[in-house]
Amino acid sequence: MKYKSNKGFTHGQPDKIGVLVTNLGTPEAPTKQALRPYLKEFLSDPRVVEVPKAIWWFVLNGIILNFRPKRSAEAYSTVWTEEGSPLMAITKAQASAIAERCKAQYGDDVIVDFAMRYGKPAIGDTIESMLEKGVRKLVVLPLYPQYSASTTGSTFDAIAKDFTSRRWLPELRFVNHYHDRDNFITALANKVKAHWETHGRADKLILSYHGIPKRYLMNGDPYHCECHKTSRLLAEKLGLSHDEYMTTFQSRFGREEWLKPYTDETLKSLPEKGVKSIQVMCPGFSADCLETIEEIGEENREYFMEAGGERYEYIAALNSDKEHIDVLFDIVQENLHGWTVQSDNGLRAGLARALGAEK
Repeated sequence: MKYKSNKGFTHGQPDKIGVLVTNLGTPEAPTKQALRPYLKEFLSDPRVVEVPKAIWWFVLNGIILNFRPKRSAEAYSTVWTEEGSPLMAITKAQASAIAERCKAQYGDDVIVDFAMRYGKPAIGDTIESMLEKGVRKLVVLPLYPQYSASTTGSTFDAIAKDFTSRRWLPELRFVNHYHDRDNFITALANKVKAHWETHGRADKLILSYHGIPKRYLMNGDPYHCECHKTSRLLAEKLGLSHDEYMTTFQSRFGREEWLKPYTDETLKSLPEKGVKSIQVMCPGFSADCLETIEEIGEENREYFMEAGGERYEYIAALNSDKEHIDVLFDIVQENLHGWTVQSDNGLRAGLARALGAEK
């Protein structure tokens, strides 16, 4: 096996510490042509779809990729902006804000960049760029508050796959989750309170998380538990009683049972139970995207209103709010603790040349 070396390495190159911020990903355009390769990469990940490979290959290539790209493109076109997809624009802004904090705290010793698990910028390409700039120690921060094998675990797979092809590996610290951090819960609570100050309270607060098949939970995935813990801590911070909020799960796909209760079915059933006004928040999403803007903000609003609801409001994700950046920077700082960079590059270069090094 041929292992890759760092192309730009010299013995006098200053060592750097890297912070790699990652999120799920996005197509490059809201078109059928752009959605097909993006969906193929996403749905080919065995962490996302745990089905025997041969069977799933037929279903994916013979059925799904012939129909879903067009429908997904139509949905993406409703949320697309001049900066591209909301997820791309927000993740870029988050990484930029973290970089500013690191610059103020650590000077030029820390490099911050971002990548997407699926699509571009690809994790492998970003790691390559960071290593060429001298990164010898790397913190990876997936922007998933709650751990799931299908998101955080898949991100680790991509990092590990890249590392298997490299001769010289950086030291690695990997953030698994931050679902129960007090400052994260406080940031969510303050977002809700700010909404209440402007719009007042509703009959019920719905906390909707992206779903996964129930089978994953039964096989040991902690995601379901971590979502409920986030909800419980948030409700406590807001002073909500048990009947004033609900935890639900959205975005299911396929025919098997997913985590329940389902968000769409819940919203369709609430008006007949006397719940006429609701506010929905998605504490598992670090950035607003298709699943929050279109699915929660529009599609599920229609379900609720058509079922007899009278008031429906979506509370935006934390996005690049200052308080959210505070949380993310605190996580970065904790993971940088004890790490320093070498400052004797000139001496190191001289000694290397004395031993016959070419560069």
